[in-house]
Amino acid sequence: MFKRSFRSRDASVSHREAASAAMDSQHRVDKSTRLTRKGTSRDPQKVSRLQRSLKDEESSRLRPEQARLADKSLAPSPIVTLVVGRDARLFAAHENVLCQAPFFEKVLRSTYVDAQNKRIMLPDEEPEVFSAVLEYLYKGDYYPRLLHNKQRNTWELEDSLPRRDTPQTSPTVHESPKSGGGRAGQTPQTPSAVEATVYLSSIGQHLLRDTVIYCTAERYGLEELKKLALRKQGLQSGIDVGTILRSAQYCYANTPDSDSRLRAHYLALIIRCRKTFKRSGTMQAEMEKCGSDVYGEGSGKLFFDLFVAMCNHLDDVIEASNARTPKTI
Repeated sequence: MFKRSFRSRDASVSHREAASAAMDSQHRVDKSTRLTRKGTSRDPQKVSRLQRSLKDEESSRLRPEQARLADKSLAPSPIVTLVVGRDARLFAAHENVLCQAPFFEKVLRSTYVDAQNKRIMLPDEEPEVFSAVLEYLYKGDYYPRLLHNKQRNTWELEDSLPRRDTPQTSPTVHESPKSGGGRAGQTPQTPSAVEATVYLSSIGQHLLRDTVIYCTAERYGLEELKKLALRKQGLQSGIDVGTILRSAQYCYANTPDSDSRLRAHYLALIIRCRKTFKRSGTMQAEMEKCGSDVYGEGSGKLFFDLFVAMCNHLDDVIEASNARTPKTI
């Protein structure tokens, strides 16, 4: 009889414990459910403000041309045909992409452009140069791309194509001007791995490609492309003196006096590599041409003699400064 009463008591206790455990488990489930529902419910106004802030932050990271393009409608943009160069090479581009350049935006908004068959004639433009500009408008860069070397913390050019052999009648400049970093100068036996020059049929000469792209970006109103071309310009090396002088003259002829960035680049390059330019017969011949048409033959020698005198004076100043500097071991 005692065993039976003890068993019934144990059974009732275990039944109460099981019921209590079930209630606790149900309470935890209900609580977690309430918390989950509370966490998933969001204020629509807060979500809208968050989305706007993220959109503004993303737009601020884009360059100005890309930001204007991102704000445009996703509807298909009309195709514009461009006839480029003396050989009338055909290019096709979306209107909203071309309108990133103020020059093309003004042309496409003109009443003289046929709304049905939009066509722009660029007979004085070089197809190879315009192809680089069009690549920039679509991709934000042009070949060879500008790459950042994280190990050296320098900027380098993408290496893909060997440079074509162009006639060299004067010494080459192997000291590469650096713009935010760059590569060391190369020897004549190690040609640049990227195409550095472009042939302009309008003048019948090879010029530095980045200089021509810079001047083209000036005409089209693409300030960011000018900065990119200027930085790439500072990474070229192994260029002969004749090409540098022709490119510098082209720069002065195709940039306004108010824009001195590329001009200053060439002046700094000539001063830094003055010994090479002073020995160059090309430099002497080009400078002797100045003024000969006005004052007669031989009058242009003044400019080269002045250049040599300035180089010698600068070398003397540097040597004197080094002589006063204490030597350290």
